[in-house]
Amino acid sequence: MKLASLRDGSRDGRLVVVSRDLQRVQPVPDIAATLQAALDDWNAVAPRLAEVAARLETRPDTGLAFDPRDAAAPLPRAYQWADGSAYVNHVELVRKARGAAMPPEFWTDPLLYQGGSDTLLGPCDPIPLQDDGWGLDFEAEIAVVTGDVEQGIHASAAGARIALLALVNDVSLRNLIPGELAKGFGFFQSKPPTAFAPAAVTPDELGDAWRESRVHLPLVSTLNGERFGAPDAGEDMTFGFDQLIAHAARTRPLGAGTIIGSGTVSNADRSRGSSCIAEKRMLEKLADGEAVTPFLRPGDRVRLEMLDRAGRSVFGAIDQVITRFTAPDRE
Repeated sequence: MKLASLRDGSRDGRLVVVSRDLQRVQPVPDIAATLQAALDDWNAVAPRLAEVAARLETRPDTGLAFDPRDAAAPLPRAYQWADGSAYVNHVELVRKARGAAMPPEFWTDPLLYQGGSDTLLGPCDPIPLQDDGWGLDFEAEIAVVTGDVEQGIHASAAGARIALLALVNDVSLRNLIPGELAKGFGFFQSKPPTAFAPAAVTPDELGDAWRESRVHLPLVSTLNGERFGAPDAGEDMTFGFDQLIAHAARTRPLGAGTIIGSGTVSNADRSRGSSCIAEKRMLEKLADGEAVTPFLRPGDRVRLEMLDRAGRSVFGAIDQVITRFTAPDRE
């Protein structure tokens, strides 16, 4: 089952069921007005939404045409967005490039930070940039959306709390990160709004590509029409989503609609390319002593997409253009 939120002038959009080929949608106001409302009563609502999804597949004359430009993020605002760094080989590379030792506990204890969730971007929303010197970067990731998760849940049970999967562009301002981390209080200004592909999907949509709480498919990143990378999201993922959920819920429950990200998808096989500019710059620095790939500038275009083994888009594409942001005049 695939779900999306269409813009309708409200903050949370209008929930629709999306056909498997991402061509048609069916509004479901009699079932749930918004995706958050569906997640709040997921066990009762999900079977009814699945019936609508089945009808869309068996009756191609039903539904409305779907234009991803009309889509907001599946959850345009969420109660919680927590992002991990589950591809520890990526963390190791970043630290190696700046000559920092790799703490051994990074391989056994997940990294997780609390991101901003009050404003989440749709798949075709522009990314505004005020200052080129801030080092704007994309990060191609997979995320899960949970139902209610009880505090202290074990990883062996946490996978069953995953309601949906999503494709994410976790936008970062790389040159603001060091100063923020040096204060010892984490990211804030360096993490502007995150963008999402149009459809969130139930794990069964992936078939055998969903196993061990990981998505075993390549995540393709394109920058200005050129392939940037296509690492496999299941390979080299040190911590599965079940482990990330259990880590997040160790000392507090998670409310339905919590989004947890994987962190930048990265493979030890560097021939598959990268899922962010920073990783490519690190590899350039290690190989040649200098990073040459520039960060994003106004006019650049980023496209992220995951295809199944038949070549069909799973979530639809994130397709964003960088635009110039002008701050309002001071009073």
